[in-house]
Amino acid sequence: MDIKQKELLKSKIEQQIEQYIDDIKGMEEMTQPVKPENSLGRISRMDAINTKGVLESSLRNKRNKLNKLKVALQKINEPNFGICDNCETPIQEGRLMFLPESTKCIKCAARR
Repeated sequence: MDIKQKELLKSKIEQQIEQYIDDIKGMEEMTQPVKPENSLGRISRMDAINTKGVLESSLRNKRNKLNKLKVALQKINEPNFGICDNCETPIQEGRLMFLPESTKCIKCAARR
């Protein structure tokens, strides 16, 4: 991966980090506890609690992805960035552009 491609990838990672931070802030507001004094019916309250659980799961996933993106941004200038952790071959540029936090090539990731 040449310098121009790394700069493009770095810019993309920074944009994704900003987007995930904004998404997380919005989701944190939507995952506040469902207060019992709200004038919801029993079914509506159960639906609100279920929705809250789904949002909390999504929030955990977004936080996890954000942390991985931050790590990728820190490591982007290291010589082993873009090299598969398993087979030590270069990770395809298309994969890195789509999943910049990737640490495995497509073949190794498929083997799990």
